[in-house]
This record gives sequence, C-alpha cells and structure tokens, in this order.
Amino acid sequence: MVRIGNCSGFYGDRLSAMREMLEGGELDYLTGDYLAELTMLILGKDTMRDPTLGYARTFVGQLEDCLGLALERRVRIVSNAGGLNPAGLADKLREVANGLGLDPAIAHVEGDDLRPRAEELGLSGALTANAYLGGFGIARALDAGADVVVTGRVTDASVVVGPAIAHHGWSETSYDELAGAVVAGHVIECGTQATGGNFSGFRTLPRTGEPLGFPLAEVAVDGSCVITKHDGTGGAVTVDTVTAQLVYEIQSTRYVGPDVTTRLDTITLEQAGADRVAISGARGEAPPERLKVCVNELGGHRNTVEFVLTGLDVEAKGVWVREQMTAALAGREPAEVVWSSTSHPHPDAETEEAASCLLRCTVKDPAPEPVGKPFTAAAVELALGSYPGFTMTAPPGPATPYGVYRPAYVDRSEVAHTVVHADGRREVVPDPVALAAGPDESDGLRPSPYSAPRDSLTRRMPLGTFVHARSGDKGGDANLGLWVAHDGSPKYDERVTWLTKLMNPKKVRELVPEAADLEIDVYCLPNLGGVNVLIHGLLGDGVAASTRFDPQAKGLGEWVRSRLVQIEEGLL
Repeated sequence: MVRIGNCSGFYGDRLSAMREMLEGGELDYLTGDYLAELTMLILGKDTMRDPTLGYARTFVGQLEDCLGLALERRVRIVSNAGGLNPAGLADKLREVANGLGLDPAIAHVEGDDLRPRAEELGLSGALTANAYLGGFGIARALDAGADVVVTGRVTDASVVVGPAIAHHGWSETSYDELAGAVVAGHVIECGTQATGGNFSGFRTLPRTGEPLGFPLAEVAVDGSCVITKHDGTGGAVTVDTVTAQLVYEIQSTRYVGPDVTTRLDTITLEQAGADRVAISGARGEAPPERLKVCVNELGGHRNTVEFVLTGLDVEAKGVWVREQMTAALAGREPAEVVWSSTSHPHPDAETEEAASCLLRCTVKDPAPEPVGKPFTAAAVELALGSYPGFTMTAPPGPATPYGVYRPAYVDRSEVAHTVVHADGRREVVPDPVALAAGPDESDGLRPSPYSAPRDSLTRRMPLGTFVHARSGDKGGDANLGLWVAHDGSPKYDERVTWLTKLMNPKKVRELVPEAADLEIDVYCLPNLGGVNVLIHGLLGDGVAASTRFDPQAKGLGEWVRSRLVQIEEGLL
C-alpha cells in the first residue's frame, strides 16, 4: 500500500498542517487541496490586479518552511495550489528552493485554463473557465521523478488518485482500482472533516485540547484503503466521521470524474481498529466523454444592512422599516432586494441580546451605484425616525462585487492536459480510449430496498435523535447527506429502513420549506445507512451571489436534524 496524507482542505486552512503531517509519522506522499468554486473566483480577481498571481500564496510559505524536511523524509508533495497559474507557482517554488540551497525536481500540470478560448467554446463572459482534469498527468510527473507537483484545476480527489496511479501502475481501464482511489481522495480532500471536523456527532469525539489531526489514506493495489491519522493527533477516525465526508457535496450514487465514474452505492465501511476505517468494494465505470468546466463570471455588486429588532412587536417593527426603506429607494431601486424573515425573540428574556432578532436587507445590481450610497444612506437616515430601539449591527459599508458560478461542459478534444516536467519537457496526456456517453442517472433515484414498516406508536422528536448529517454546496444546489449513527444500537438496520423510507422529495420540502417549489432528488445509499439529498437551486447563483442566510448550506444539515419528525417508539 501507499500512504497518502492531506495537509489542506481549502485556501486558508491551518498553515502548520504541512509540518505536522511531515513530522507526525510515515508518509509516501503529502497532498493539499486549495481550490473551490469560490476560490477560483478569488484567484480570478487576483489576476485582474496582477497577472503574475492566481495561485494559493500560502502554499509558498508552507513549502518554504517544509521543503527541506520533505526531501529529507522522501515525501513527495502534490497540490492543486497552482490555481490559475501553476507555471507561475512552479517558478516561484524553484526560486524559494534556490534560496534554501535545495534543488528539488518541480513539475506542474496545466491545460485546464480555458480563458483564452472562452468565446470560442461558448463560455462568453467568463472571468475564470477551468476544466476539471484527472490524476494521470500527476502520475506522469511523479513517474518522471518529480519531488513536487503543482496543478491547476484538477478534481479535488485527483491529487490522491495521481500518486496512487504512480505507485501501483494502474492503467486507464483499472476502473475499480481508480474508483477506490477516488473514494480515498474524496474522504481526505477536506482535511480534518474526516477526523471529526464539522461532524454532527462532535460530542462523541475525544476532547484532548489538541487541534484535529489531518487524515491520511493507506491505498492498496486493489484500490481499497484504510483512512487513519497520525498517532497522538486530535479528533477521531470512525465509520461515522468517514461517512460524513463520503456524503459531502455529492450529487447522486455516481461520482463522475475525468478518470473514472465511481459507484458510491457499492462501497462498504468497517471499523478496522482505533482511528482506522477500512473502505472496500468500490466499483468504477468508464469516465464521461466531456469534461466539466468551472465557470465564474462577474455578476454585479451587492450590499447588506442588518437591523436589530428588540422586545415587543418585532413583526410590526419589521413591517414598518421595510415600508420606509421601500419608500426611500423609490425610483432608484436596485435590481434585486431581498429581506430575511423576522424571527421571534425569547419572551421575558433575561438579556437584551436574547430579546432581540435581526432583520437583514440584501440588495444586488449590475452597477455599483444603486447598492452604494443611495442604499446605505436610506438606512442611516431612518435612525431617528423609525421603529423604537432602532439600531444596526454595523455601519453600512460600500458596495462589493460578486461573482456567479455556473457549470459547463466541453469535449475532451478541446482540452490539452499537459505535464511540464522538471527539465522543461512538455508531455500531453492522451484522453482515455474508452469513454461513456454520459452518466446514466436513471437508477439514481432508487426506491428503498426495504419492506414497509409495520404500524406502531410514534413520538415527535428531532430527526437528529439518531441521524447524522453533513451538508454543503454544489454551485447553486445544496447537498444534504443523512445517515443513521453507528452508536451500537441493535436497532441500526431498522433505523436505516425507517430513514430511507422517510426521506423523499415531499418530506424534504416539509423539512425545508424554502425548497417548496424546487426540484429535489433523493438517492438511497444503503451501504452507508442513509440517503443523499440534492436540492436544486436552493443557493441561487452559488455562494458568491447567494442572498441566503447560509449561502454554502454548511448549516443546512444541522437545521434539518433539529426538525421534528414522527419516530417509531421501537426505534428509540
């Protein structure tokens, strides 16, 4: 097997993690994921100011601190920190290495950036347009002896798939093995989310005071793996913490990637020891003919004010300030005005904060002027002439630009997946010979395989009584994974039956009233003891443009767990 660690789940993750992983135990490869849809937008704005930027600058500092240690321990580093400028990052790392008196072989992977051909490819208006590449380019660079490989927009799991290919020598048709590596990569790509971070069962985690440890995957030649972490680090690796990451930001039972289509409904998990979870059974199919492209566009400008409503009559206070703002903006209304709903504070509250609630007004417009001074002045001018107790959480700020994300697809022939080796030699990675016309989602919305539950007494209790959740964003869609906790209950199988029969689009709309008019898909994942829910359009045009309270749906799962449902008494 090959030991592949992770030291970053996003641009801004714990800077000390690279050194912690290198010093904490044995590794063959250390990987880092720095890119997300929002990150690409941020890097795109960086390049507007300075074309030599466009990469994750924190990675440079991490490698400057740890490159000597990595070379000494013969740990090779693979990262997608190159963002929009992997060549620039590779050059910067060579400069850093030279300053340290080191001479590592540094390669980079490019070809994902389609901005120069955006108009030609029907991607007009794109600030960024990056095709998702796979792991074979990374593998070619490692096979040629690279100590460090940096890439542009590969899929998050590819930084793990590439080293696994290089170590085990898999071919492009080793579908099951590749699928297993994709699963391993998906589990560890978000760093400490696999060791207890953002985990709904956090109260069961050991509380040592240590920061959560970053995960690593021991990937075997057949694609099976064990997820673990270095000894003595915080958090835990359990079937539930791994399940939480497996159901995170997926869309159906098929996880479609550039190297392989992974069947998520085939995998099984087993606790194989303390902080060790074995994953096996992954099955793969041919990858699709077309590559997904992450497109970010400049959408316009936005602004927000938050009014504090305190004490009695909060609904009436909210109605009045809305009427006043509407009148003040008459004739110069922004293109979009969104108000949050008014909640009720605690009655007879013992603190002023508990007796208060927030009313938020968010505005968006193609131009900065309507959401700038005219909007903020309208709010400020009400200070002495509106509802009693008028105040705002912060002084109004200037208008800020926002971006809009949208997915697109291009034929593989339009993308030149290219490795630039340490010696400057360029190698184009050929497309897979066998390709699928596209993922067949017809069996994704699956009926439960379980028989109908018998009639029984029920109690109205929170869904999270024995159900875990993990949620996130996929562009404008929200992903919600729900699964039965592995808490030792002898009722586990019956609870899974109940959950998979409970969750259907109608029930999701009941639990999430915001989704009443939205398209909803529910996918059964019986091997994982739960379901995956995809709520189309809940987040509007994506995180940077969303006016929703929780624009990335990170708290959606915890909200749903708090909702009351009828639970059979026999399951409690």
